[in-house]
Amino acid sequence: MLAVFRRPLLLILAALLAALALALGLVLQTEALVAGPAAVSALDIARARDFLRRNDPRQLAPGALHRLRIPQQQLDLVLAYAASRSERELGLQLQLDEGRARLRASLRLPGPWWLNLQAGLRQNGGLPQVESLRLGRLPLPAWLGGLARERLLQRLAGQEEGRLAAQLIKHVALRPGHLELLYEWRADSYERMLGSLLPPAEQARLRIYSDRLVELLRARPGAGPVALVELLPPLFALAQQRSAAGQDGVAENRAALLLLAVYASGRGLPSLLPAARAWPQPRPLEVTLQGRVDFPQHFLVSAVLAMEGGGPLSNAIGVYKEVADTQGGSGFSFNDIAADRAGTRLGLRAVAEPQRLQQRLAAGIAEPELLPDLSDLPEFLSAAEFARRYGRTGSPAYQAVMDGIEARLDRTPLLAP
Repeated sequence: MLAVFRRPLLLILAALLAALALALGLVLQTEALVAGPAAVSALDIARARDFLRRNDPRQLAPGALHRLRIPQQQLDLVLAYAASRSERELGLQLQLDEGRARLRASLRLPGPWWLNLQAGLRQNGGLPQVESLRLGRLPLPAWLGGLARERLLQRLAGQEEGRLAAQLIKHVALRPGHLELLYEWRADSYERMLGSLLPPAEQARLRIYSDRLVELLRARPGAGPVALVELLPPLFALAQQRSAAGQDGVAENRAALLLLAVYASGRGLPSLLPAARAWPQPRPLEVTLQGRVDFPQHFLVSAVLAMEGGGPLSNAIGVYKEVADTQGGSGFSFNDIAADRAGTRLGLRAVAEPQRLQQRLAAGIAEPELLPDLSDLPEFLSAAEFARRYGRTGSPAYQAVMDGIEARLDRTPLLAP
């Protein structure tokens, strides 16, 4: 009796395997449809900051409807940032047209393979509707994209930032070369937006480190500046203890560095997290590194950016800040760039080797181990002087100084590759 069914079953199994092999052959490809994100440039950061400054919603009257036009350049920067956060090489591209858009994505898989996705989108009030879908060379039914869209909406509805976006955004319009949002700004929108950046668990983690900083500064005599190397060991000793007790080491490092970055800026944690206004506040003291108050700000902000968005974004922001300073600010300073780069390296190590970094910093550290001597680097260069010496960022003369900075950091054990 079994012999009667064996042959049909084997044929069905063979057919299924053949169909699976055919599907994989259609889905997997050896070339990417979209290239990975290019390095974020200082000009990109300048455009983004200018866009945010011109469209600051805090200047708007609450309750009224407002229209925001987001050009393709800004969308490309957002997509590049999102792709840079992927653990695997990822390329993203969005092409806008009247009432429609085409999303293309390429994800590197193990070996020579790429997974390429193409989705045709149609304007639909809120999130666009998926009207066509293709994985590699395999066309898929549009309802699969619709199902993914509904799952995304359900997931966003369970998160504070998703609920906030649903309340604010009333209509999404697709236009050639730009995206239009019709939104309603409310009196509490800014505070809710800040609060949504950090989930409750991260806020609770920050509170622990903030309370520790309050204790440290309360016990410290005098009102003079406090060196960064005085604050790092006790906070990272706390990170080491909590990691050993089962907490996530990367999250602990992020909380310690974020707290120090905000404190060194002089603005305080409540400027980032409204809930922190009810917490005990640390004494306001200047934080120094190599006797300067600007170095800790460069160092710590770059470290946090590197933990969140990777090195290229941090580098671009650092260079942009210095280029902007030549236009009437303090001038271009290579030692500030070096502090940015040192902080970036520390931030990347805080992710790659969280426990080892905790152990090293908790044991105590001298300033040259954190940042090598930079006193010989050119600084306070006006735009004219910078152009006379180096021409532009990326020129051979400029790159020679940057290569020298990287070589110094390479010789600093804590920051070495």
